[in-house]
Amino acid sequence: MLQGEFLLALHLTKGLGIARKTRVIEAIKEDLAPVNYPWSLLELSLVIGFDVNDARFPALASDYQKALAVARNYPESYLTYFDADYPKQLREIYQPPLVLFYRGDLRALKLPSLAVVGTRTATPYGQEVLRALLPELLAQGIAIVSGLAKGIDVMAHQVTFSNGGVPIAVIGSGLGRAYPRQNRGIQEAVAEQGLLLSEYPLETAPHRGHFPERNRIIAGLASATLVVEAKQRSGSLITANSALQNNREVLAVPGSIFSAESAGCHELIAAGARPVTTAKEILVNGAFYKD
Repeated sequence: MLQGEFLLALHLTKGLGIARKTRVIEAIKEDLAPVNYPWSLLELSLVIGFDVNDARFPALASDYQKALAVARNYPESYLTYFDADYPKQLREIYQPPLVLFYRGDLRALKLPSLAVVGTRTATPYGQEVLRALLPELLAQGIAIVSGLAKGIDVMAHQVTFSNGGVPIAVIGSGLGRAYPRQNRGIQEAVAEQGLLLSEYPLETAPHRGHFPERNRIIAGLASATLVVEAKQRSGSLITANSALQNNREVLAVPGSIFSAESAGCHELIAAGARPVTTAKEILVNGAFYKD
């Protein structure tokens, strides 16, 4: 079995969370793992730190054997951490994804990229901001990364499409699902014009726990994260915090002091995020070029 197939099998094995998959990555990087694939159950348990006497071990063992068989003829395109096309910037984050499923053009991962996130209840102001700021960035060859959520995320990619740019979307379900359902069309458009990514197998349904996990990938892919209209305690702030934790720039667009949709942006600015109002400020403060 090839390394890629084996890593896919581990990814498909139920009961292996992100922390245990990170142990697999570190063990292989540090030459502390078996060099032949697939690993025996004992070798697997030693690497991931799973006690064979644990009552859950038989279920893990069964799922592992099933996953090994599925991985040999898996129909979906995917990247593993050790593949040449796996994005370098994503390797640098805390707990990088072991496997990414994709549709579209992997060359999008070679472009400089900006994550754009914000509220699902975007106002006309948020749309105006995107229309004012993104075209110049797209003209510079910067790809736009989002989670394809309702509101600012979708609006950012609509501006990207209309300006002939490259969209990259990371979704919180399998690539065979769209959430919300009305996103099916734009999701397919992203795959055709750019790149659609997911950490989850094809028909995995969306789940609330997937979205914080997805957000770390959005922040990790980009040189900087731009927050446009975010409420307090919103998912956009989770993405921004993930960017900060991984030494990426966080930029925030100020809004009206009377708008709940901008309260999160003001909170970020107060905490040290860079306020931006022009495309040039994004290019300079987002580390895309030096002024």
